[in-house]
Amino acid sequence: MNCSISGEVPEEPVVSRNSGLLFEKRLIERHISDYGKCPITGEPLTMDDIVPIKTGKIVKPRPVQAASIPGMLGMFQNEWDGLMLSNFALEQQLHTARQELSHALYQHDAACRVIARLKKERDEARSLLAQAERQYPVSALNAPTANAPVLSNGKRAAEDEDLAPGAKKIHPGISSSIISELTDCNAALSQQRKKRQIPGTLAPIEALESYTQISSHPFHKTNKQGIISLDILYSKDLIATGGIDTNAVIFDRPSGQILSTLSGHSKKVLFHVKFVAQGESILTGSADKTVRLWQGSDDGNYNCRHILKDHTAEVQAVTVHATNNYFVTASLDGSWCFYELSSGTCLTQVFDTSGSSEGYTSAAFHPDGLILGTGTTESLVKIWDVKSQANVARFDGHAGPVTAISFSENGYFLATAAHDGVKLWDLRKLKNFRNFAPYDSETPTNSVEFDHSGSYLAIAGSDIRIYQVANVKSEWNCIKTFPDLSGTGKATCVKFGADSKYIAVGSMDRNLRIFGLPGEDAPTES
Repeated sequence: MNCSISGEVPEEPVVSRNSGLLFEKRLIERHISDYGKCPITGEPLTMDDIVPIKTGKIVKPRPVQAASIPGMLGMFQNEWDGLMLSNFALEQQLHTARQELSHALYQHDAACRVIARLKKERDEARSLLAQAERQYPVSALNAPTANAPVLSNGKRAAEDEDLAPGAKKIHPGISSSIISELTDCNAALSQQRKKRQIPGTLAPIEALESYTQISSHPFHKTNKQGIISLDILYSKDLIATGGIDTNAVIFDRPSGQILSTLSGHSKKVLFHVKFVAQGESILTGSADKTVRLWQGSDDGNYNCRHILKDHTAEVQAVTVHATNNYFVTASLDGSWCFYELSSGTCLTQVFDTSGSSEGYTSAAFHPDGLILGTGTTESLVKIWDVKSQANVARFDGHAGPVTAISFSENGYFLATAAHDGVKLWDLRKLKNFRNFAPYDSETPTNSVEFDHSGSYLAIAGSDIRIYQVANVKSEWNCIKTFPDLSGTGKATCVKFGADSKYIAVGSMDRNLRIFGLPGEDAPTES
């Protein structure tokens, strides 16, 4: 009788009470411990159902080949031949694998050489294009632009839009007259800065320590909550917010009333909103790859005057020059554009000629207007000379995309925010002199902002923190910490009001929150 599992005569035979089948004891015990059922019938089976069978000692007969010396030699010969054949097959497989690896390495080396050559040709082409854009006569392109009709939906004239797919627009470049205007503005502002004094109306530290939430205003849609950016027009105390619902809202803080809602962007996030001059114009940048220029009207509403489509990826930042005649947009397509405000014309589009492919996530003009700071997706901060569009400095050390960038009013300090916190840079020595890591490694810092006097610094992440600005060697003390009252744990933007008399905060809910002294010019909650 043979075992029902192995098919051989069992050394320790046992039989199942349920099925009557014969098994080798060690085999059926292991099967029951693993599966708990009969291997033949599939019925439940336990060790209690197994009955041992007593038999005499079984002597297994030798196989025929092992019964004699010639038979054993033949058996050994067969095993040796099988081993040699197996070894030969393995050597063939090894040889084939070596040939395939050598071929793959050769292809990889050739591909690397081709990529390096293409990158070199691309960089040369970009450099030649940049030179051509600067040397192209401005009058030849500005003449049709000046007379081009502006449509009610903000689109430019048809001749500007009828470009072949994938074609690049030729930009006139920054003319010498514009450079002179920028230089004169820089000289005037630099001279004023030397005489600058802290205004006596600035809120003192003791007042900021007593700030609390004085109002909350639900502006944006409930199904697409989140305020991504905000800006304040100090002269009229107007606040503009940009939200995930694709709208921008203009809010009159003293009266607590919404003056206008700007609708038109098609993608989910309005990344940046900026007032221009005395609020006559507003700029908005969006994930739909466009920038819209809105013109104010006598009835208080804003109409879209231009839709700017020079970028090929999400527009992440908009910043206005101190002259209020020009502005810059920065995009994930790896370029920043310099525009003339009056015509909506892109004068130049600047790509990094070093060959890097990172996109821009933040941008800001230096208070004097001749320097532009940009943050990238690759944790770099780049400083540009606006006149020559040359990258004159780079700051590294951040972790994650640079989410915000802010220059101090004194012109010496630059604050940058990223996933690892905030870094402060001394622009005179081009080095990092202080770091703030207010949150844990899982919480990014979403916004950083100097107040208009350069006396305070605000940081927004899972909460809002206000620091007193000091010098390079002195400690920058944390004056006040405001909790994120939205319940989302993500404050996205922060801005000081005029003379720091209040602080405006946007979060990932739809409410704009105002922090200030209780009972002091607090509007009624909307």
